[in-house]
Amino acid sequence: MRLEYTFDLAKVSVPSFSVEASEGPDKLFKLCTLVLNVLAESPKIEVIFHSPNQGDLKKKMEAFERILSSAPSAPKLILSEGESGSLGSSYFHWVQIAKA
Repeated sequence: MRLEYTFDLAKVSVPSFSVEASEGPDKLFKLCTLVLNVLAESPKIEVIFHSPNQGDLKKKMEAFERILSSAPSAPKLILSEGESGSLGSSYFHWVQIAKA
C-alpha cells in the first residue's frame, strides 16, 4: 500500500514511523537518515518495529541504533524502549528517540 500526504512537521508533537524488521538493511539506512532529519526539527520521535518473526525485532533495533550512533553530526540521542507485543502472528516493539 502506498499513501501520500502533505503536512507541516512542526504541527506534529511526536512524529512516528514504522519499519518492517524483515526488510533489508537499505530500509534501516533510509529510516535513520529520515530520523536524523526529523530530529533537527522535533525534540523526539517514535518508531515501531514490526515483523512476523519475533527474533528479527531485536536484531533490527540493534542495527538501527548502531547506524544512528555512527552519524558524525548526529546529536546525542536517548533511545527508550516502549511497549511490545503481538497481534496475531505479527510482533511489534516501540522505540522513542529523543535528543539528549
